[in-house]
Amino acid sequence: MTLLSDTRYIFIRYLTKLVRTPILLFFSLFQPILFLVLFTQLLTNLAKVPGILPTINGVPIAYLEFAAAGIVMQNAFGSALQSGNSIVADIDSGFLQKMLVTPLSRPAILLGRLSSDAFRVVVQTAIILGLGYALGVAENKPFYVTTGVVGILLIFFTLAFFGLAWSGISLALGMKTRSSETVFAIGGVITFPLLFLSPALFPLSFLPKWVGDVSMFNPVSYCVTATRALMVNGYQWNTILPAWGVIGLVAIITMSATLYQFRKVVS
Repeated sequence: MTLLSDTRYIFIRYLTKLVRTPILLFFSLFQPILFLVLFTQLLTNLAKVPGILPTINGVPIAYLEFAAAGIVMQNAFGSALQSGNSIVADIDSGFLQKMLVTPLSRPAILLGRLSSDAFRVVVQTAIILGLGYALGVAENKPFYVTTGVVGILLIFFTLAFFGLAWSGISLALGMKTRSSETVFAIGGVITFPLLFLSPALFPLSFLPKWVGDVSMFNPVSYCVTATRALMVNGYQWNTILPAWGVIGLVAIITMSATLYQFRKVVS
């Protein structure tokens, strides 16, 4: 019970910090919302090009439906990168050192941080999906999640799982470098190539062939494809389950790096 209760306290602490500085939530959402509005307006005519976008019953889906999965994925990336900046702030302010001299469970420090990140990804994803639906209504092309409420919950799980896995990289970098600027710089260098070398914002048929070859080894591609399947196609378990497997593998690698760095900080 100590681990659970301590994790809950850390979880509440980080959420309280976020609520007291809502500008952090706003700016973490600003770029994905900007992408959602701009990309869906600028590239809406892609649906008119034969063979570019996926079809349902022979009818191409709207670009809004296609891009929504990539936008929520980008948001999960952005939220994950904030973990490293937060741990650097805790180290610089001395808060982490204060926690370490208390009877607080050591794993709870990381679990509370990661669970708050996952929760934030879920809330932000719900906001983006709601905005996507509103944009669809405004264009007289309502955007629905085909799999309904259960599908939405699975989308939340997939993105929160991915955000948790990717937070491991950010946390490890933060504890290793102890520099918010370095975390942000390295995170940006990693994030955007992975995002654009995947079918997040553009179908692979629209991109050079080598991008398709690279995307086969890109974990973002699996997560985006699974999320898009739940939104548009239905319960395609042959797509969803491999994506969860890839995310789990990424989580094992990144959390191992995080635990290694955390032990060094604690010692």
